[in-house]
Amino acid sequence: MAAVATLLCGSAVAAGQQRLRRRAASSLNAGGAHVSYGAHLVRRGQLRPALFPAPSFGDLSSPAPASGRLLRTPASASSSDSAGQAKPVSFVQKYPALVTGFFFFMWYFLNVIFNILNKKIFDYFPYPYFVSVTHLSVGVLYCLISWSTGLLKRAPINSTILKLLLPVAVCHAIGHVTSTVSFAAVSVSFAHTVKALEPFFNAAASQFILGQQVPFTLWLSLAPVVIGVSIASLTELSFNWTGFINAMISNISFTYRSIYSKKAMTDMDSTNLYAYISIIALIVCIPPAIIIEGPQLMQHGFKDAIAKVGLTKLVSNIFLAGLFYHLYNQVATNTLQRVAPLTHAVGNVLKRVFVIGFSIIVFGNKISTQTGIGTCIAISGVALYSVIKAKIEEEKKQTKSA
Repeated sequence: MAAVATLLCGSAVAAGQQRLRRRAASSLNAGGAHVSYGAHLVRRGQLRPALFPAPSFGDLSSPAPASGRLLRTPASASSSDSAGQAKPVSFVQKYPALVTGFFFFMWYFLNVIFNILNKKIFDYFPYPYFVSVTHLSVGVLYCLISWSTGLLKRAPINSTILKLLLPVAVCHAIGHVTSTVSFAAVSVSFAHTVKALEPFFNAAASQFILGQQVPFTLWLSLAPVVIGVSIASLTELSFNWTGFINAMISNISFTYRSIYSKKAMTDMDSTNLYAYISIIALIVCIPPAIIIEGPQLMQHGFKDAIAKVGLTKLVSNIFLAGLFYHLYNQVATNTLQRVAPLTHAVGNVLKRVFVIGFSIIVFGNKISTQTGIGTCIAISGVALYSVIKAKIEEEKKQTKSA
């Protein structure tokens, strides 16, 4: 009897241990997968010691979902690291709209400083082609120093990427030179009023080149912009055809630059993108500057400027203008990476409100009543365009979510 009792007790213990193993395996190994949470490892129905005890994740014995799949943390929640501690959500991820707004503010601020410095240079050094080269030269020097010191990690470039960047750089070079010529020929406020037509060219390029249908309401909202610029141009005191035509060429060039830049951003970040664009654009701008303004600069251009303001002020002002030019364009390129090309164009026009206002205050530019009315009509048309564009984008998002 004792032997029988011992045999029965041993069987009961063995059966109890087997049931415990099964329960542990079912609770820890949902769906038959190997799970290493806890102080033991369940594998093939056997309970083995784990190499590294994992931290507690709560009640692991709670029943699994009916589908047998593990629950996943929503994307909006804080992520967890290997130690099981929640990673704090960064400020950029938590407030993306605020960060984008900061990019727009810095873009506007740097652009205002650049326009004031640049216009003052033309008072004693009226050579826009050479000034354009110096702007790009300072930007290229800034990029080379950033790469060499490790401040900016240089992205590799190959023939495929070079083919994408070449049209962007050419459009950037043409747009920059013609814009600089326009600022030298007319007042800053009038040049920016003419350049307020950029959304019109951007919308036309989006529909007729990219094949993106632009609603009729958007075209209708751009009518006040065209009318306002026309009124301002007819009554502008500083009007001349050189400034007007170059401003229009600049609008077209920068429109193509925005389109091609958006395509090129698929393989490279915006900071390195603009660095390579600046290098290529500098190479494109040097020959016209030498041919058009080289002889005049060598004969009397530098001598006259040094006699008026001195060598130190001439070099420092040109350098600072080039530095602010590169910084505001760099921030503008970073902003373009965060928004659509049309939104970027609208922001570009709203920026002109700040530039026009500050230029009138700083330089005391006299404008006629008709020019002021035309400028207000153009800016109001841009504001109307922005509201309609925002509503159309919101309707598209709601349609996709539905």
